[in-house]
Amino acid sequence: MNSFRKAAPICLTVAALSVAIAATPTADGQAPDQPQDEAVQQKNTTWKASGKRGGVAAGGQGAVDAGMTILKADGNAMDAAAATILALSVTDSGSFCFGGEVPIMVYDAKRDVTEVLCGQGVAPKLATQEFFAKKSGGIPGKGITPAAVPGAFDAVITTLDRYGTKTFAECVAPTLKLLDKGGKDWHANLARTLRRMVEVEKTSPNDRKRGLRLVADYFYRGPIAKEIDAFCKANGGLIRYTDMATHVTRIEDPVTIDYRGHKIVKCGVWTQGPYLLQTMKMLEGFDLGAMGFHKADSIHVAAEALKLGLADRDKYFADPLFADVPLKELLSDEYIALRRPLIDMKKASQIQRPGDPRKMLALHPDPKMMYGPGEEDYDTTTCVVADGQGNVVAATPSGFSGVVAGNTGIYLSTRLQQFNAWAGHPNCIEPGKRPRITLTPGMVFKNGKPLLSISVAGGDMQDQCALQLITNHIDFGFNAADCVSLPRFGTNHFINSFRQKAPKLGNLNLHSEMKKEVIDELKNRGHKVNVNSGVMGANPVMIRIDPVTRVIDAAGDPKAKRHAGAW
Repeated sequence: MNSFRKAAPICLTVAALSVAIAATPTADGQAPDQPQDEAVQQKNTTWKASGKRGGVAAGGQGAVDAGMTILKADGNAMDAAAATILALSVTDSGSFCFGGEVPIMVYDAKRDVTEVLCGQGVAPKLATQEFFAKKSGGIPGKGITPAAVPGAFDAVITTLDRYGTKTFAECVAPTLKLLDKGGKDWHANLARTLRRMVEVEKTSPNDRKRGLRLVADYFYRGPIAKEIDAFCKANGGLIRYTDMATHVTRIEDPVTIDYRGHKIVKCGVWTQGPYLLQTMKMLEGFDLGAMGFHKADSIHVAAEALKLGLADRDKYFADPLFADVPLKELLSDEYIALRRPLIDMKKASQIQRPGDPRKMLALHPDPKMMYGPGEEDYDTTTCVVADGQGNVVAATPSGFSGVVAGNTGIYLSTRLQQFNAWAGHPNCIEPGKRPRITLTPGMVFKNGKPLLSISVAGGDMQDQCALQLITNHIDFGFNAADCVSLPRFGTNHFINSFRQKAPKLGNLNLHSEMKKEVIDELKNRGHKVNVNSGVMGANPVMIRIDPVTRVIDAAGDPKAKRHAGAW
């Protein structure tokens, strides 16, 4: 099969899809308010672009413009990603706050290495299991109490320091222009905070790296950290100056598998990413291409494999610095060979079925799971960048705004809600520990070079969407624009990561554009089918770099208000 052929006739155009689409659902399938004439909105959205010198796909148009401005000023992909992420805190402020988090995956072409920068802050020292166990409902989903230490900003500064060529002042300039336009009451305060850091950087005019360190120190060990400390003390928050001062951005190797001659690259088990790798290893035992795109067999087998991977995620994944996560065993050929036969091609599973990788058992002898009260699923945003030198970045910025920290203009995230307060559970909250998050950027390599860069917004649905982007390209031959805009499917057969809402066992969400006979056949196999016309709870962006021509195709789902640029 030619993995890089143009889209087959089965591909539906965005215009055709827009007829049935009226709203963009959040990660739990609920639709927020959106303009009525979405066809007009899509027509006016710059959602795909191609070029050889660089490309960006992200959330708001202003953030894409920020990244493109840096690329056109001779910045590399890492510089452009930093500028894009900073600007997303304004253009996508309902999905990513400045005090939030962002895992950043970087392919450094000069060193030929892929690294993950963990932009996830830890639980403050006061955030103990005992503290939250006393609270009704455990860890709250709103307010100041569930704020983790801000991790995104240090990850951005570390990206610039480790890989970049631009100063903080250069990369933050587009964000300041956005803030100076006003529109929200915190804009002026955040602009003032950012300009304070620009002034600090100017005290090192001849040493870019020292200037970046001064900026990071000002935020995490200087006046801003003290202001956040004072605000939290006065308002019931748990973050203290020492939590800020001791924050570090960990740089880690990614987790990888081979899939049909490609290398799939994800972050570690402090994210949900490795369960996608499990799922794909199971699916490699099936010929998806022969089954056909959006046919009952291909959807069924993908959904059933996802259920198995998600069950292991819910059972085992956590910060590996605090929990013994059997990652090697989870991804071993032996364990995958035990799990794959659990997929019944004629019948949909109606129960959660974690395995026991330590004892090499296909099913865990004690599969019981715990559940919590659940919380509304908020959204995240997206960022992928590539440059003409071969550098590539995938990042998934997030941070569900809790409260703004005084006059800083910095909103604090509520990420601690992705912990639980169950003593003995791998993902139980502990001071200094990272919550197991849903944010999960990824890349795909072919013949040792980046082929795809992917970021998806949408909570627990992110890797379900990423699976379809990857298989749409590798197994079915669709291009980048088709991959992000085609109808999708998904399942809620998992413990929701937001305060551990119980799973919807047997659930299968299908897009209304799918054929009636396919929907009916999936119902016949026992799937509890929910048909809707939205974007299935996930908002993807994707870059594809042509292995021969080196053309960069950037695309983002226009129905999900994603944007792209290239030159």
